[in-house]
Amino acid sequence: MTMSRRRIWAIVRKEIREYRRNRSILVAMAILPAIFIIEPLVAVLGLTAAASSTLRHEHVLLYLLGIPTLVPPVLAATAVAGERQQGTLEPVLTTPIRREEFLIGKALAAFVPSVAVAYLVFALFLALVALFAAPGIASGLVQGSDLLAQVLFTPLLVTWSIWVGIAVSTRSSDVRVAQQLGIVASLPAVFVTALIALNVVPPTLGLGAGAAVVLILLDGVGWQITSRLFDRERLIANPG
Repeated sequence: MTMSRRRIWAIVRKEIREYRRNRSILVAMAILPAIFIIEPLVAVLGLTAAASSTLRHEHVLLYLLGIPTLVPPVLAATAVAGERQQGTLEPVLTTPIRREEFLIGKALAAFVPSVAVAYLVFALFLALVALFAAPGIASGLVQGSDLLAQVLFTPLLVTWSIWVGIAVSTRSSDVRVAQQLGIVASLPAVFVTALIALNVVPPTLGLGAGAAVVLILLDGVGWQITSRLFDRERLIANPG
């Protein structure tokens, strides 16, 4: 089945405009990451130079992978529930746009800012540590494997959380409820990253490769489940 890029990008542009107009979304996108990095940032800035050698055996930075898990549901939850609240869902669904075009457009609109926020917060964390931490802390904290994990796993986690958020949104008529449920549904991934960051589950190359494969599979499954939950006829018949 051929999809129209023009219709997909029309959805993306529409969603981005809605994000920019919705102050609560912008506030949530700023507050969630800020809250998430406060504890590790305070802990790292409170370390003495003697702790730099210990940090080389820890993986504090992996804790920040919780951000690309928690931010996307805030955006993705508006995909269908937001249209319902605004009364624009039925008019959109009665246009020639296909289900796949609608969902991919919504997902892309949430993907780009979510990934950008995750990378920016990660860079800000590193900059603050480099500027204000004790000597040697920054070099002990930053490890190539952790940087690589942040780069590779961020888009995979964002994609999974987006499908979770959109799936919840298709079954909810209230954006706030959809956001809360989407965040709750994403918490297991945050819990796993926290266990790895705290060395409860030792990070290894095999674990990383396995986690990447699992996330890729989950992203595919998430797309399939979300597509099936998106019942166009039901949504048109009951848009509110």
